[in-house]
Amino acid sequence: MTAPDHIIIGSGINALVCAALLGAKGASVLVLERNDRIGGCMRTEEITAPGFVHDVMATTFVLFITSPAYAALGKDLARHGLEFCHTALPTGVLRPDGSHAVLTTDRAANIAALNRMASGDGDRHGGDVGDIERNAGLLFGLLGGALWSYPTTKLMAGEAWRRGPRNLAAFLGEALVPARGWLETGYTSDMVRALWAPWVLHAGLGPEDAFSGQIAKVIAFALEAAGAPIVKGGAKNLLAAFEALIKERGGAIRVNADVASIVQKGGRATGIRLASGETLMALKSVICSVTPTQLYGRLLGDAAPKRDVDATRDYRYGKGNFQIHYALNKPPAWRGEGLDKVALLHLTPGLDGVSKASNEAVRGLLPEVPTVCVGQPHALDPSRCPHGKAILWLQLPEAPRVVKGDAAGQLETPADGQWNDALREAFADRVEAILAHHIDDFRGTVIARRAYSPADLEAMNINLVGGDPYGGSSTIDQSLLWRPFKASRNNETAIQGLYHIGASTHPGAGLGGGSGFLLAGRL
Repeated sequence: MTAPDHIIIGSGINALVCAALLGAKGASVLVLERNDRIGGCMRTEEITAPGFVHDVMATTFVLFITSPAYAALGKDLARHGLEFCHTALPTGVLRPDGSHAVLTTDRAANIAALNRMASGDGDRHGGDVGDIERNAGLLFGLLGGALWSYPTTKLMAGEAWRRGPRNLAAFLGEALVPARGWLETGYTSDMVRALWAPWVLHAGLGPEDAFSGQIAKVIAFALEAAGAPIVKGGAKNLLAAFEALIKERGGAIRVNADVASIVQKGGRATGIRLASGETLMALKSVICSVTPTQLYGRLLGDAAPKRDVDATRDYRYGKGNFQIHYALNKPPAWRGEGLDKVALLHLTPGLDGVSKASNEAVRGLLPEVPTVCVGQPHALDPSRCPHGKAILWLQLPEAPRVVKGDAAGQLETPADGQWNDALREAFADRVEAILAHHIDDFRGTVIARRAYSPADLEAMNINLVGGDPYGGSSTIDQSLLWRPFKASRNNETAIQGLYHIGASTHPGAGLGGGSGFLLAGRL
């Protein structure tokens, strides 16, 4: 193609959303991906055995199907083959003693079930998710909108007028309550606390972090309203639909296109230079879906503004991620009734167990009892594996980026703190023992296992720094107005025509495509 209007570096969900929406308005877009395939954290492969289709990293798309991006693009993506698979049982929790709870997509049923666990807990749940509904305009306006903008200013002014300034301040203060504070003051049942505590990990937070309680409520609302859908046939089919839509709208995609630097002229970004030496020009903008480390280090180098270089040095990445995938010769025989159809099941001792494992990982230790998130894609989408077989998708959100020791004092850790193959498999064995405790003859059903350490994940995607899939720590000081930096303003940079999107920018991590959606609307 001739010089496009926009060049987008990276091809994760935000980049693809941005490219598709810009194309819809007649702009020409070129997407560049350094790997041999597009997708960022969306990657589908037969990694265990032939015929077993695994989403290697991200697999659940509740944030996408509830997003403004999907509202704008969903019908067109469906034209290009995108389908989702659902279950009425989006999540549940299983504790070491075998006790368990399951959430459905029926609020009345959930309220009744939680009230049976402890009088009043179901009513409190109904009130909490109801509050999210009642405050949806404000909450999602802040969580998903352009914060430095007239619409957000108008939103806040309107809320201050409607509620009164003091009540608005009280609402915002309540939103900062940590998940532990919310769960311990609001719920009597340890089981209910155990049900929700692990979900804060999927937002890159811990139970003691400010704002984690509000995030958990939002997740509870989303799961109950939309479930935990996966893409039929694997996330690769979402990528194929995006690729077809972008090309239909006049865009282009290049893989194996490693961008080495951004070209500037007169203080404006005018194009990029590939590692091969090829230079490509952009008529209007260069959009980077990368971490601050990549943007202000590798891509801008000596041309990066000193303020941003200093901010990048201080930018903090979060806990690493650990993934395990299984091919099984039959569906798992859970010892707990009704667990076989749950989309995402957390194995944890409870709130204190999540807190302990999270704290251990933050301190560089392998958790003694990690929180294990078990996805059962075959239960939603039988096409993922041969008939009568099964696959499991395991995510452990509490893995140290640099390993300083083992909280259990059992595993030998490397002196340099780096993950290696032996440590990866030993830690996977620890997780497998937890599974085997809950599933009859689990090891006898295993055809193959494939584990990925934080180092393996970073090797697949350089934006997963230390295996952090959330683009940086999501604590309140690196969220909302202050993501990625304290002086950040929407998706702008100090260089004209250069924009920053992706998990490291507001609205943050996840598969909602929020930053790509916001920037496309602006441009």
